[in-house]
Amino acid sequence: MRDTRGEDYAKRLHDKETARWKQVLNVQAPYRWNLRRHDLGRTLDVGCGIGRNLETLGADSVGVDHNATSVELARERGLNALTVEEWEKSELRVPGAFDAMLVAHVIEHMPPAMGEQVVRDYLPYLKPGGKVLFICPQERGYASDPTHVRWTTGEDLMDLSTSLGLRPEKWRSFPLPRFTGKAFTYNEFNVVATKPA
Repeated sequence: MRDTRGEDYAKRLHDKETARWKQVLNVQAPYRWNLRRHDLGRTLDVGCGIGRNLETLGADSVGVDHNATSVELARERGLNALTVEEWEKSELRVPGAFDAMLVAHVIEHMPPAMGEQVVRDYLPYLKPGGKVLFICPQERGYASDPTHVRWTTGEDLMDLSTSLGLRPEKWRSFPLPRFTGKAFTYNEFNVVATKPA
């Protein structure tokens, strides 16, 4: 499986998220806290998948994904999620309407030029002074998914931000120090970048 558009990919996301051990240990708690601490406000979740992050964002946030099955699963959770095609025709597609954008576990799924273009396409809907939160997996997480095609570091995310005209802060390793990313599947690079006012 190398494509993120199929029903099988959405099912894989669902099965991973609903694994019994993950429910018992509440493993998403630190990641939900990480999203909340950034105080993103009304967020456009680009590549929202089945809605795991969208569930933590503000109630008026909107998710967009190219996988129709993922969007359907997000909607079953009561979330406001649209396919790319629906977004193109949506009344929610208003320039400057969002306080923030979330691009979590998206960039590593596509070649650099394509990743840059995807983010660039959604930037007009972010208000001036708004934030973009980029999240990508570290080594172990990158190796865990056969649909990953581009190893992306915190520096790469900062460079991407700059090439998009954003002002990035220094990348951070979350939830554990950087060296753990070689062994811990869920360690991530985080970069917050601001759209100039």
